[in-house]
This record gives sequence, C-alpha cells and structure tokens, in this order.
Amino acid sequence: MLKIRKTQLTKKDISKKINSKIGLSKSYTDKITDNLIIILKDLIKKDEINIKNFGSFSITNKDERIGRNPKNKKSYLINARKSLSFKISYNFNKKINNI
Repeated sequence: MLKIRKTQLTKKDISKKINSKIGLSKSYTDKITDNLIIILKDLIKKDEINIKNFGSFSITNKDERIGRNPKNKKSYLINARKSLSFKISYNFNKKINNI
C-alpha cells in the first residue's frame, strides 16, 4: 500500500517563496508574512473575506452533537465550536486543474 504524505505549508515556507520571488531580505520577508497572517486573522474574525481569483474564507458555527468512537463504540458529546471554511475560486481551481 502506497502512503501519500501531505506536506504542510509553514510561515517559513511562505517567507522563503516571497524571498526567492522578490529578492528581499529574509528578516523583511518574515515580517511581511507575519503581518499578512495577522491581517487575515483579523479580517476573518470580523466577517467573510474574499480574495479575488483565489477564494473566500468564512467562519461557520457548528452545533453541539453526539459523536461515537468507532473502536469501542462509546458515545461522546462534541461541544459547539467555530470552524474556518475555505471555498476556492473558479478561476484558481481552473488554473490548478490545468497544471
């Protein structure tokens, strides 16, 4: 059985990409990345955010529900929570699928 390993994108990876594309210093690209993430967090907390030709982020409220552990069949209460959802834009999806 072949295991496909998902790669995780970190702030450091984003900074390296910005550095290689633009050629700015490492410390400056780290600051840009940190500020961008802070801005996105603040905007998402307030309301839905749409980034043209990329996608939209929104917060969805999930209700309290009963879940079940499939191994031992025990039921547990899953608390109500907020969840971040992302919907990819049509143009970006089209570009990804044409690669």
